[in-house]
Amino acid sequence: MLQGTAKATVIRTPIYPLSLLALSLASGQELPKPTPAHTLTLEQASGRGKAPSFARRAPKVEFSVDGKHVVIGKGDDAVWVDLTTLERVPAPEARTEPEKPHPPHEASAAARVTELLGDPETPRELVALSENGATASWVSGNDLYLVDMATARVSRVTEDGSPERLNGKLDWVYQEELYGRGDFRGSWLSPDGRYAAFLSLDESPVHEFTLVDHIEKETFRVKPEVTNYPLAGDPNPVVSLGIARAADGQVVWVDLSNYADAEPLIVRVGWTPRGRLLFMVQDRIQTWCDVNVADPETGRYETRIQERSETWVERPAMPHWLEDGSFLWISARSGYEHLYHYSPDWKLVGALTSGEWSLRDIVRVDEQAGQVYFHSSADGAIDRNLYRVGLDGKGFTRLTRGRGTHRVQFSADGRYLLDRVSALDMPEEVRLCDADGDLLDRLATAPECEAVAQGYPRADWEVVRIEARDGFPLDAAVLRPLPFDASEPHPVWLMTYSGPDAPSVRNRWNSDPWPQFLAENGIVCLQVNVRSASGKGHAVIGSCYKELGVRELADLEDAVDWLCAHPWADGSRVGITGYSYGGFMTAYALLASDRFALGIAGGGVYDWRMYDTIYTERYMSTPDRNPDGYQRSSCLEHAGSLSGFLHMHHGVMDDNVHVENLMQMAYALQLAGKDSWSMMVYPQSRHGIHNREQRWHARRTEWRLIREHLRPVTAEEQVGRAFEQAVGSGSR
Repeated sequence: MLQGTAKATVIRTPIYPLSLLALSLASGQELPKPTPAHTLTLEQASGRGKAPSFARRAPKVEFSVDGKHVVIGKGDDAVWVDLTTLERVPAPEARTEPEKPHPPHEASAAARVTELLGDPETPRELVALSENGATASWVSGNDLYLVDMATARVSRVTEDGSPERLNGKLDWVYQEELYGRGDFRGSWLSPDGRYAAFLSLDESPVHEFTLVDHIEKETFRVKPEVTNYPLAGDPNPVVSLGIARAADGQVVWVDLSNYADAEPLIVRVGWTPRGRLLFMVQDRIQTWCDVNVADPETGRYETRIQERSETWVERPAMPHWLEDGSFLWISARSGYEHLYHYSPDWKLVGALTSGEWSLRDIVRVDEQAGQVYFHSSADGAIDRNLYRVGLDGKGFTRLTRGRGTHRVQFSADGRYLLDRVSALDMPEEVRLCDADGDLLDRLATAPECEAVAQGYPRADWEVVRIEARDGFPLDAAVLRPLPFDASEPHPVWLMTYSGPDAPSVRNRWNSDPWPQFLAENGIVCLQVNVRSASGKGHAVIGSCYKELGVRELADLEDAVDWLCAHPWADGSRVGITGYSYGGFMTAYALLASDRFALGIAGGGVYDWRMYDTIYTERYMSTPDRNPDGYQRSSCLEHAGSLSGFLHMHHGVMDDNVHVENLMQMAYALQLAGKDSWSMMVYPQSRHGIHNREQRWHARRTEWRLIREHLRPVTAEEQVGRAFEQAVGSGSR
């Protein structure tokens, strides 16, 4: 590990003054001790029974249908505000929201198809309607079907559906890592309903993985669950792309033979406004992405955009189409996500934004005014602010004011915006602003939280910026005990995830009662965004490439070293916890660092060769191409270096991060002769503990371990330590 000293600054908020607690963070000055009427119980902090809320949310505020008012609240108690005069006025008689056209939900689409065909017993899944309602699609027996909604004519598009051939339906790894957890839809109807593009996945090369449900109450026999799951380096499903004509169900197949050597992934499919099929192809390890446009009649395509990276290319968003046929495109080609304008013939017009910050999403495009509104990290990665730039790349302007997380809603005519904002040190409020972001009125503010109103204490989170050993600024948040005694060293509890581009610290109001419970019990809470989870752009996030955990752990160590340089944070009593990627980081920290006395790891990947292809290889390449990186990132390989006490828990039926990870880690620790660890399995739980009683068991276990391994030092022990130090210094 590199050696160095971490530094920090407290971030001063110009609009919202820091609390007394915040102002004393750097100095360590002891604050007055309040005398709360109540303290949180473990049950209350764990969501069991009646618990007071620490939430501070402003009332509901939205623009009215008539475009002339803002409505505060709901129903008969709502307050109406005239946008022109800003006066509170009586509600107009006609105030009903008109029905907005939108694609029907799968359940309503299925009901319409069933009503049309009159066969309620026929099994159908993934039912969808085209935007114009002309055509519906569904999957049955892993085959794709289409129906003309006007004539009820059904076309069976494929006939080879089987457990090893999925047509119009995604497998586990495609839905989890590409199209979104829980979204198994693998077909896309054109807006006019004339065509259906679909993926066909050949699962025969994919290895099976068996989970075992041990809780069969009647027979007391185990029940296996077998799924296709490709581990890093294993064969992926072989993907094909078909285009079916709705008129007769005939299919043309897109020729992907030129991608064969790349073991391609089809990562996105959709339609252009001109009725062409758009699909994106990435190589297996996702270092490039081709954006292709195909003729739906012939399947012939042309590559229009090529994205390349020295690390990985994130799956691009679909283009944002403009009325003239041109479009806006978000790309990280510069190392930072920025906005580019392309002509209707796919020629680059120019970049609309640039700089060492990243655009997050497009909020609104006003083509008549030639302006684009978007969120970005230009003024702070943990904040969420709204910006505007012209379609000519000029006039870059920040519209939201002050630190924090801003969620913006525009009026229908774009003349006004509602800004719902909160920060870690500021409860939520709703502001009415003009299109330039100038404040017109503060419409609503959050009331005092229920817990404080009932006499429960609340500690204040504080945003800090820590300088890592190489000078990189790390965003972090600290919650000190309440009441706080600066003369007493307190244990530290670090809660983390630290996965690529997944920040733990966001500058918005935090209502979680668990950190408040820990603070009441004398524990300092810490969260930090390691650089690969900083939200500061791909050039920074890519620092974890090919060695997951290594750079992240160094950043966590630097944050802990900075915190424990304060006399009120005890560096000998630091604990860490996390789930999933956070579970990996927790175990890795206990095995590859000496900073942590306790780690509680949930659902962790303890060797990246045990996780799926698409996620793992995006960041690590394949095991045969990057053997050293896999070894450096492996908890199993570091089992002999366990420092502190490690507790691991896992759902037995976890189909995402398999319980094999826990078993392999336990076995490695046993072979290494390590005793300072424990484990717990939760039968029938998957990725996350969803059973209420099991969650309660896990929380009780966490608190027991914190008390055992990070308990406050008694006055008697402090005297003993002082005596030992005095004797030791005298002997020298």
